[in-house]
Amino acid sequence: MPSILTYAEHRDGAPRRASLEVVSEARRLADQMGGGTTVESILVGVGVAPLAATLAAHGADRVHVVDARDLASYATEGYARVVAQVISQEKPKVVLIPYTAMGKDLAPRVAARVGAGLVSDCVKLTLADGKLQARRPMYAGKAFGTVEWTGEPQMATLRPNVFPLAPADTARKFETVTPSVEVTNQRAKVTKVEATAAGKMELSEAQIVVSGGRGLKGPENFHLVEELAAALGAAVGASRAVVDAGWVDHHYQVGQTGKTVSPSLYIAAGISGAIQHLAGMSSSKVIVAVNKDADAPIFKVANYGLVGDIFEILPKLTAAAKASLAGRK
Repeated sequence: MPSILTYAEHRDGAPRRASLEVVSEARRLADQMGGGTTVESILVGVGVAPLAATLAAHGADRVHVVDARDLASYATEGYARVVAQVISQEKPKVVLIPYTAMGKDLAPRVAARVGAGLVSDCVKLTLADGKLQARRPMYAGKAFGTVEWTGEPQMATLRPNVFPLAPADTARKFETVTPSVEVTNQRAKVTKVEATAAGKMELSEAQIVVSGGRGLKGPENFHLVEELAAALGAAVGASRAVVDAGWVDHHYQVGQTGKTVSPSLYIAAGISGAIQHLAGMSSSKVIVAVNKDADAPIFKVANYGLVGDIFEILPKLTAAAKASLAGRK
């Protein structure tokens, strides 16, 4: 029976939203393929079995649970070996992995192990004459390419916040299986994880992002972005120029050499819109640009543009957001 296999990344005892989006997309494709195509997922870690129900609620028919102490923390070699073994055993037609920091590291290594073609950072998957096609940005987002595979499995990583999340159906029936895989003999093991404070919200999964750029003139003014983000319940981002200047940590960076985001709303404050920055946020649903330069490239991709002094505009936007929130209470 044909199948689509997804890798389910998890954090803090729950599947990441990007993983649920991948399962939802797999379900949509499986229903289109017909022929009894099933959706299967892989969970790797310690104590991860309870997460299978959430994956099933979003479309998984079967969940492979690899629960091993040696895999408590993500390590490239061990996880790649396990995922590749499951793929070799199940022989799925398609393998989908979230395009997260972990997915970017894991997917190519798994693809190399199973001899599969891999299409990265996909923003759309379609079926044409029974063949799967992937659409992905190229040349830093200046063009899009449509790609087909010539063999199986067909592997792809999917950009977060682009593919719709299917409504959860907690009544869906599913099967949990324990695959026979080799998890020992790792040449490197994670002995300790030291996590930095990455903000209140995961940038790549946020539905609203407020980013600040060089137009803020100095780190002492970056609080204007943080205050607007707090009022909107948004994540905070930054341009590369701001990060390189040391105003904020690198994990805030949005762009080609930072994080790729696709929120429902992206507010760019004092960001000119270099092509490297656009590559990381141009797939946002609605883009609002605030800049004093009417000719800034960011306005070419913005749905709404505010030309003016950000030191006047941002506080007014923050006040309006707070007033709107207070009015709902």
